[in-house]
Order: sequence, then C-alpha cells, then structure tokens
Amino acid sequence: MERLSIGEFGARSRLSPKALRLYQELGLLEPAAVDPDTGYRSYEPAQLERAHLIALLRRIALPLAEIKAILALEPAAAARRIAAYWGGVEAEHDARRDLAGYVVDLLSGRERVMYEVATRTVPERSLLCRLRHVADEQETFALGKAFLAIFKERPQPLVAGAPFLMLIYHGEVSPDSDGPVEFCRPVPAEQAEQVAALYPELTLRSEPAHEEAFVHVGQAQLSGAQWQLVSESLRGWSAAERRVPSDLGLRLTYLAKPPITPDSRPEIDFAVPLTRGHPPYASA
Repeated sequence: MERLSIGEFGARSRLSPKALRLYQELGLLEPAAVDPDTGYRSYEPAQLERAHLIALLRRIALPLAEIKAILALEPAAAARRIAAYWGGVEAEHDARRDLAGYVVDLLSGRERVMYEVATRTVPERSLLCRLRHVADEQETFALGKAFLAIFKERPQPLVAGAPFLMLIYHGEVSPDSDGPVEFCRPVPAEQAEQVAALYPELTLRSEPAHEEAFVHVGQAQLSGAQWQLVSESLRGWSAAERRVPSDLGLRLTYLAKPPITPDSRPEIDFAVPLTRGHPPYASA
C-alpha cells in the first residue's frame, strides 16, 4: 500500500508539520502508521480528503473541538451541523453590528432603546443561593448546572408566581472582572428555615420587596452582543425615566410556564431592580 511521508503529505495537503502534529494530538487526523523505533509518521493518500476538509473548516474559523465533532458525523449530519454553526456566526455578526450601531448613535447623541421595557413590583422573597466568583460564562453555566442538580436530587415544590431560578450578576463577568454571580431559588417564606435545613450547602437569605424594570426575552437564545443590547435598553430606559438601579444586582429570571414536561424550556426575563421612588434631579 502506498504511503506518504509527513513531508509529502504536508506538501500535498498544504498542512505544515506543526499543524499535522497538532491534529494528531487532538485526534483529528491520525497518521496511518508510526514507526515504533523512530517515531516516523506516514499517511495514506486517501487521508488527503480528510485533511482538505479540516483545512476548509479552519478557513471558516471553526474551533478545533467543533471540527472534531463534525468529522465524527455522517456527511449529511456534518453538513447540517456546519450550516447550524454558520447560522450562529451570522446571527452573532448581526448582533455585533447592531451593538456597534448603538454605540455610534450613543456617541452621536442619538441614544435609542432597542428592546421594549416594562416594570413590575416584586414581593419580599426568601431565597436559597450560591454565590461564586467566575472567570467567564462557561464557569457561570457550570455553576448553574451544579446548582440545579442539587434540587434535582432533593426536589422541592416551586413557589407560585415566582421564577424557579434567578441568576444575579453582582458584577460584570469579563476578562477584566469576575462577578461575582449568584444563583438563587425562591422558597416558601413560612417554611424557609425548614427547607434551608435540607440544603446545608446553600445560603438562605431574604430579598426585600422592590420594583424592577425588565425585558421579556422569552425562549430566544441570545448571543453575548444581544444580551448587551438588552442591558443597554434597560440602562437607556432608566436614564430616560430618571430611575436609579438598586444594588440588588442585574438578573436573569427563569420562569417555568405550565404544563411542565421533559421538553419544556423556560421563559427568560432580564431585569434590573430599581430604588424606591424617583431621585431628585435639578431642573433644566
């Protein structure tokens, strides 16, 4: 059987030895044979097609982990996954364009509200919470998954009319800031101490009654840029209405709408708690 040296294979595939070593380490493109004594690697000509596909996918900036998942699929499924990934890239590009337009308008004195903002009154609540500093949204997701797993192991009934989960940002999560963030679940106030005893790893606290401005996102999957536009809409509304955000933290509220099934997805609101009343402003 014909074999190609790594140099020959690299020349024909237009992949450098560095790239071929990396793809081997990640399980994307294994050599056909490796000499046990010299470590000399060789490839079969049929592997050039796989190498070409990897190069094409890297040209459209697919992450290596995504490429590995695609290569494990049948061609039709791989095509659907690539199309879905690229659709997400285009949506993120559109959202960044909208965010850039918002910033241009802001700096030009043409501030605008991108999403419809409403207000509501939230009653005092007893909450079971877990507070952590996180480096990025992946760590935030992992924290939330672990938080929900606690209640899956030891179920408790939901509080009527309250969200089943809240994610509170007490600080920005970015390369320059680590939050903290807090996951909370409302529990019945009259049984709060008894319920809290079942979850010693969580903190029981009370949140005062307050008014909050919110944007109803629904079941939409928003990109980071779109979430920023939602946040800016709330900020712009607060400035226009002369309302001051409180120190209770920006939050996502996840609402379970009945009937609840294994396939149910929560409705999501993005909210900012407000201080009571309107602050004094000097007249123009």
